[in-house]
Amino acid sequence: MAEPNSVRIVGGGLAGCAAALAALRAGAEPSLFDPSRISRHRVCGEFLSPEVRQSLEGLGVWEVAAACGPALMHRMEVHFGKRICADRLPEPAIGLSRLRLDHLLRDAAVGGGCLYVPERTEPSAGCVLATGRQSAAPSGDRIFGFKTHFSGPARDTVELYFGDRFYVGVNPVEAGITNVCGLAPESLLRGLNFDYDALLGLSPALAERTRPLTRAMAWLTTGPLVYGRTEQPLDLYAAGDAFSFIDPFTGAGMLNALESGRMAGTAAARQDSPAAYRAAVGKRLGRPLFMASLFRKVLEAGVGKLLAPWIPGRWLFSLTRPR
Repeated sequence: MAEPNSVRIVGGGLAGCAAALAALRAGAEPSLFDPSRISRHRVCGEFLSPEVRQSLEGLGVWEVAAACGPALMHRMEVHFGKRICADRLPEPAIGLSRLRLDHLLRDAAVGGGCLYVPERTEPSAGCVLATGRQSAAPSGDRIFGFKTHFSGPARDTVELYFGDRFYVGVNPVEAGITNVCGLAPESLLRGLNFDYDALLGLSPALAERTRPLTRAMAWLTTGPLVYGRTEQPLDLYAAGDAFSFIDPFTGAGMLNALESGRMAGTAAARQDSPAAYRAAVGKRLGRPLFMASLFRKVLEAGVGKLLAPWIPGRWLFSLTRPR
């Protein structure tokens, strides 16, 4: 009887844990290297599109996720100043905190037989690389992400607020908490002394939306962020943000991390060539990456307010989902 393949996974976030679970289901023996103990929140939109249920079912963890009491969202709103694009989602989306999802994925992987090594290690040929987004950014007006949780009245809606050079997403997660997360350029943030409460006040609609809420944790910051594909060695399986960093306003980042992680873990377990894996994941995620880039260029050109009344709100949702 053939010995099971060993799969090394560097990075234990969404993509890394998805890779470990997929490798286990393919009959391999994965090892997960990550010094993080998952004891803190991460900057994340915490929005899971409807397709995530199928991904989590395929990894064997949907029932555990459902038991966490995730929020359900049936509608979306996109705010451009006083203009609003509103639509009903084709299927309910899910709100679940990143901290809770990280924990349940890693617990499932370790409980299923994955070896967890709480150490930092260098990637090598044939491993799954899931160390997150590229941190280096070119000089200029760099982009930073920020996030906090609020308590108070929650809605069954995912909301996007586009201001002058920044945007903020608002959506419910479990336990009646509302996640508020966004991106802004460094110059704008420095002008506000990185006061994110003041940033919310730059959008009258966003200020009104958050007025009845109470901030439940300190603001978190991450960055600088770099969009698009990340150059990695060709002899490994890059997944999640290590493969490509998609614009967060699409709400597809967590889905892409889970899907690329699943594909990477399966490919590594079967010893498929990294080139074949890249082609497969590129085909699966190519459309959302391209459409996200296109939408971002429209926003950067400042024509979002003009186009908003004429573009169905669900286009932003449907066109940025994997095939």
